[in-house]
Amino acid sequence: MSIVIVDYGSGNLRSVAEAFERAVTEAGGAQTVTVTADPDTVRAADRVVLPGVGAFADCKRGLAAVEGLVEAIEEAVLRRGQPFLGICVGMQLLATLGFEHGEHQGLGWIPGKVVAITPADPVLKIPHMGWNELEFATSHPLFAGIESGAHAYFVHSYQFITENPLHCLATVTYGGSITAAIGRDNLAGTQFHPEKSQTLGLRFIGNFLTWTP
Repeated sequence: MSIVIVDYGSGNLRSVAEAFERAVTEAGGAQTVTVTADPDTVRAADRVVLPGVGAFADCKRGLAAVEGLVEAIEEAVLRRGQPFLGICVGMQLLATLGFEHGEHQGLGWIPGKVVAITPADPVLKIPHMGWNELEFATSHPLFAGIESGAHAYFVHSYQFITENPLHCLATVTYGGSITAAIGRDNLAGTQFHPEKSQTLGLRFIGNFLTWTP
């Protein structure tokens, strides 16, 4: 089974790959983890991971700049139905629109918008950075064995607001409710960084490796 981490010039790819490799080893699985920008490799993947660090528009441009890459992801994920995980800005790119430094089109796979975090308490700093407690909005196989209140690691200034509340899987509180994870069908995304979230992150990645939506 092939796990592909998409390389489009944005994201902490080495740490993501190492976390997935460790989860594979701990599970005793036979999956291979590949970091690649090659559309043919992405197209044939059994699971697709899209990391992302930086500004929404920059990440979208970087993804579009690799010829055939978006189409390859769509082939694997939307047409073949392979499990997909977006991480941080990789999750935000699933939105219809992003409003970081202007208005920008997202992939539109999960309807919603990405907007600036505006905490009700002005003392709270932006970006929202560090450990925070997950609050589950619904039960989902990706959070099997993870209790509500478990801590995950975040670093972001913008958040995804889903049009359909059922697409929000988990939240955190930071001067108000902030989306922590989204999903529908074979698509999932986390605003937190599972590769930096230690025990919780490895459990989450392990769940993704065996997820059969």
